[in-house]
Amino acid sequence: MNLNVETQSSMKHLAKQLYRMTWPMIFGVLALMSFQLIDSAFIGQLGVVPLAVQGFTLPVQMVMIGLQVGLGIATTAVIAKALGAHRQQYAKQLGGLIVAMGSAGMAFVCVVIYLLRDSILQLLGAGSSVALIVDSYWRWWLASVWLSAFIYFLYSVSRANGNTKLPGMVMVLTSLLNLALDPLFIFVFKLGINGAAIATVIAFTIGIFIVAPKLLAQHWIFFDWHDLNIKRSLLDILHIMGPAMLSQLMPSLSSMLATKLLASYGTAAVGAWALGARYELFSIVAILALTMSLPPFVSRLLGQRKMADIRTLVHCALIFVLGFQLVIALITFAIAPQLTHLMTSAETVARILHHYLLIVPFSFGLLGTCMIMVSVANALGKSYVALMISIFRLFVFYLPCLWLGAYLGELHGAFFGALVGNLLAGTASYLIYLKMLNKLTATLPANAATQ
Repeated sequence: MNLNVETQSSMKHLAKQLYRMTWPMIFGVLALMSFQLIDSAFIGQLGVVPLAVQGFTLPVQMVMIGLQVGLGIATTAVIAKALGAHRQQYAKQLGGLIVAMGSAGMAFVCVVIYLLRDSILQLLGAGSSVALIVDSYWRWWLASVWLSAFIYFLYSVSRANGNTKLPGMVMVLTSLLNLALDPLFIFVFKLGINGAAIATVIAFTIGIFIVAPKLLAQHWIFFDWHDLNIKRSLLDILHIMGPAMLSQLMPSLSSMLATKLLASYGTAAVGAWALGARYELFSIVAILALTMSLPPFVSRLLGQRKMADIRTLVHCALIFVLGFQLVIALITFAIAPQLTHLMTSAETVARILHHYLLIVPFSFGLLGTCMIMVSVANALGKSYVALMISIFRLFVFYLPCLWLGAYLGELHGAFFGALVGNLLAGTASYLIYLKMLNKLTATLPANAATQ
């Protein structure tokens, strides 16, 4: 009886800590998503060619995001684990190493991409009108990409040290700055699409000048590496970064293949699917926030060898995800007609989107389970397990079920296929996580495994 009370008390304590770390990230992620959406709307007013430029920039941008997020995941995992093991000096040195090496590496990649821009555009099939704008636009866009990566590394160090409020608040601030500066630079100063990139450069620069001094004041980044085994530290980081980066790039490939399948049903189907994907992104914002706040917490508990607390923490996160997403799905089902007409005025697209909203959102809870399991596996240093979960989710369950559903029931069947694919992927990812955690717990000393 006392053990049960103690377990419930521990669960409540961990749940409160997780809540405190997650809510700032929810606002931050929402702000970033809103800014990107409105940024695209502003560019859309400039005409077809600027929109095409943005379209050809997107695949390159996805690669850059994959690189920075992969390193960000590795950052939170290695630093939080070091802090959990009470190796504060090592954690500070890792923070400085990651910020320095990461920003230098991203700068190198940005320069290479700009020098190879003609070859990249030719590979993507861009016309001469697009290439002409890219010459000037990509200078500013790549500058914004580098600044985005730099501030993201700072965010990762902050999250690894248990501070999610600072990244969340600055994400909101930079997004609001971007929204304010976009119309000014695009339309008032008549800089067109370049103005959108310049606005982002200014917003991220201001954000960096807010975050960096605070991290330095807290001594969370340290550049004295005389007693640090740099080679070994980089190998530890790359061990997590490589698979994590591949995991980030896989959804893009999956999205391309799904779009190719749906294209056989016409442009209305592709348009409805794109709107549905955008709605999905907003619906799972709490999950996206959890994938940022949960990993450093898990890594720190791993450093302390508190495996029982890790089980409890992940259990709390999954209960929340499944419950919250079920509520979202039920609300979506109830107001699907109103949502449909709010999102599109095209009748053919609306009919398809309506069916999507009635079916697919009921799988978002298990989709969230899969995403949480990937982030937890990375936090536990099992990056290849995280990669395996991502591969299983997309290429063993989701895409085959989507294809089978389309084969059996055409477009509506594809929606049911997406539903079943997410349900199977979420269930399988949880079983893989349990096997991984049991195996990891068995390798620890008996007293550590039960802590």
